[in-house]
Amino acid sequence: MADPQSPQFKAPDTAAMQAMWQDIAQRSRDVLRDFAERQKSQQPADAQSLDPLNLAGTFADFTTKLLADPEKMVQTQIALWQDYAKLWQATADRMMGKPAEPVVETPKGDKRFNDAAWRDEAIFDHIKQSYLLTSRWLMGLPKETVGLDEQARRKVEFHLKQFVDAMAPTNFVATNPQVLKATLESGGENLVKGLRNVLEDMRRGNGRLAIRQTDMDAFEVGRNVATSPGKVVFQNDMMQLIQYTPSTPEVYERPLLIVPPWINKFYILDLKPENSFIKWAVDQGYTVFVISWVNPDARLRDKSFEDYMLEGPLAALGAIEKAIGVREVSTIGYCIGGTLMAATLAYSAAKNDKRIQNCTFFTAQIDFTDAGELTVFIDEDQIANIEKMIERRGYMDGAEMATTFNMLRSNDLIWSFVVNNYLLGKEPMPFDLLFWNADATRLPAAMHSYYLRNMYLKNLLVQQGGVTLAGVPIDLRKVSVPCYIQAGKEDHIAPAPSVYKLTKIFSGPLRFMLAGSGHIAGVVNPPRAKKYQYWINEAATTRYPATLEEWRAGATETPGSWWPDWDRWLSAQSGPKVPARVPGGDGLPAIEDAPGSYVKVKTDA
Repeated sequence: MADPQSPQFKAPDTAAMQAMWQDIAQRSRDVLRDFAERQKSQQPADAQSLDPLNLAGTFADFTTKLLADPEKMVQTQIALWQDYAKLWQATADRMMGKPAEPVVETPKGDKRFNDAAWRDEAIFDHIKQSYLLTSRWLMGLPKETVGLDEQARRKVEFHLKQFVDAMAPTNFVATNPQVLKATLESGGENLVKGLRNVLEDMRRGNGRLAIRQTDMDAFEVGRNVATSPGKVVFQNDMMQLIQYTPSTPEVYERPLLIVPPWINKFYILDLKPENSFIKWAVDQGYTVFVISWVNPDARLRDKSFEDYMLEGPLAALGAIEKAIGVREVSTIGYCIGGTLMAATLAYSAAKNDKRIQNCTFFTAQIDFTDAGELTVFIDEDQIANIEKMIERRGYMDGAEMATTFNMLRSNDLIWSFVVNNYLLGKEPMPFDLLFWNADATRLPAAMHSYYLRNMYLKNLLVQQGGVTLAGVPIDLRKVSVPCYIQAGKEDHIAPAPSVYKLTKIFSGPLRFMLAGSGHIAGVVNPPRAKKYQYWINEAATTRYPATLEEWRAGATETPGSWWPDWDRWLSAQSGPKVPARVPGGDGLPAIEDAPGSYVKVKTDA
């Protein structure tokens, strides 16, 4: 820590501070004016809109059941106080120069306490361990509570973790050694700059705190992200279809159609040339088409999951045939795009439509029995309340979706930026992935409600005839085309065991592959990066074991990217080489350059 008497201590620059305060005052007036205007335009909140997740009822039930066993409660309290006593003794020993082992270790991978002061200085080590002991005790309470059903337990644990993460000593000026040091060394300028950043983020969010995760001015779609050359060759209300310019003189006869999620924008697969899956696939000799979904507004409120199928991949198939004269295609479905492709394959099987010859699934859930952490938001009360909220405007706001996903990794995606931007007064660093993450999209009200109810809540897609699309009962067991199924080992959005369930549903030849890392890095892992690893169980490609754990027992680990393994699988099914096709030819003239205009439509912060 810096000594106020040392040369490191900086006295405040009066003129500079006065200018910053004047700027803050102006920003404050703007934020208050915008907030007042926004409140005028909104309908009065009712009790349900104030608590759309029904947390009050859930925690009331949890507390009642917790206190129903006072003896166990006393035991847990005693255990906590015993740990505190050990910590006080250890701290006293350290202050007297004696060695002392930590009472609780910092969890592996917890970056919040990386600063040396948390380890080397007794007072901050005490603060850290007190927090870790208390949070461990608090997070253990739901497990000790008898009579709490599993859904309620998961919900309590998730939201308790949000509270525990928010109360970390790293998030407060007085208990964060890095912030205290920065405050002394800058004469408090870091806190004033941080306040200015708060107001700027509130202005961007129209009264809601829209935390910046990256320098949003450092990137521009089409300039330094989403730069692979190509043309938009078809569009409708729901999507633009991009055909990419070939980079090889010859290409495989069978083209590749990528169906990305519409919860985010497609260019996660085309961030920079060095990590672009789209560019890499083009370089391997594939004629690549990508759907760029519209960013819907209230005019598209009634667009359904069925519309996404009819006006998405099915419309794209017809457009591809017109563009290059080839009827049969290979496909990829990513996340909810994979869920859609599973339904589309079943629809096509029922209609005897053989245009889709194979499909690759990137982190896609079909059976939602064990759908991961997002299920804490899925029950009848929560869905009904969300439907009421989005019915008024006709869509699910992209910022609300982004907040939900950020909460799944709150320390990395929320609180680290609170410390950096607001307490340390720094600007966030440019990072293309976080720019994409902040470039949120809206979801039509009808589609969002259908997806939550029929997939997450009722799990109807996996049931024979459980859902009907365009008059066709969907039966996934009729899907017999070859499929390559990718899952991420650390995926918290589409957990690998949930993705693995797809191996027990389709009837055709399958190749399941488990990739290192999670929902994004597990997919976007180019060979040149030489990162992570993947697992294949060659012995199980004809008959898959019941569980992922059994499959992994016989799997072989290979270091690096799985993309070449996928390329070997797909190239064998893509036909002979033919002269490369230039997008925007006679079949379908070019509408505009890639990445198109749909992807550039911003969601209001």
